[in-house]
Amino acid sequence: MRRRGPLLRFPQLAIHLDRAVNEGLTLGKQQHMNPVWGLGDPAAADLIGLLAEAAGVDPAEVGGFDVVVADTQEPAVFGAHGEFFASGRLDNLSSVHAGLTALIQAYVAGEGESIAVLAAFDHEEVGSASRSGASGPFLEDVLARIGDGLGATATERRRAFAASWHVSADAGHAVHPNYAERHDPANHPLLNGGPLLKINANQRYATDAPGAAMWARLCGEAEVPYQEFVSNNDVPCGSTIGPLTATRLGIRTVDVGIPLLSMHSARELAGVQDPWRLAKAAERLFG
Repeated sequence: MRRRGPLLRFPQLAIHLDRAVNEGLTLGKQQHMNPVWGLGDPAAADLIGLLAEAAGVDPAEVGGFDVVVADTQEPAVFGAHGEFFASGRLDNLSSVHAGLTALIQAYVAGEGESIAVLAAFDHEEVGSASRSGASGPFLEDVLARIGDGLGATATERRRAFAASWHVSADAGHAVHPNYAERHDPANHPLLNGGPLLKINANQRYATDAPGAAMWARLCGEAEVPYQEFVSNNDVPCGSTIGPLTATRLGIRTVDVGIPLLSMHSARELAGVQDPWRLAKAAERLFG
């Protein structure tokens, strides 16, 4: 699809019309999240036709569609010494970029007998319960087909799974200087402090002792620092695909990711060094 720039916007009510807005803002998904994208007769509005035109497709040929909106503001490096990076969807494109970079480097190096696999799933933020999500059959089917192509028996495939490692690379939280009380009082990961090793006693993350040791070894070989992350016990943490794929496949799994501020906002904030460090550690995994 050709780039068109911004197409629509969600205008917020002026503060003059809601004097209590700074005391707390609640947006109703049905009433308040209707974007503005044109003027005129609503019956004449044809968003799908407009999108089809932008893609160079006859609107009459559109049989089905998925349409979502995303922030179009360009990413930017900023800070006193250029130490910060702000962008939309760092959770979780930062891990996809690091994994893809590492996979390319592993292919160029051409070393080792292991098969390096990078899986980027849909629908992680809505539970992963879909055909193309981490709870679906996609990864297991691909690995089984690879085994079939190599002539492996079912027993040999299970042995390969048992001998494999899975790094679940999602983003995590850096300590927020304005909301330090929302974080664990003794655990304060920082931007540019290195990727996170994510730990949770309730198995919201799949990291265990062997996984922590493996991640420490990889980061040591890559000569990059890493930080441990645990959440405040009174503020339940999210989860990742790690427990899902570990349960489905039985592959040893460790949860990691770069630290962020403003996670899930339209514009998230990372340190410029952390994505590179995550990629270097992933290179050691694939190598």
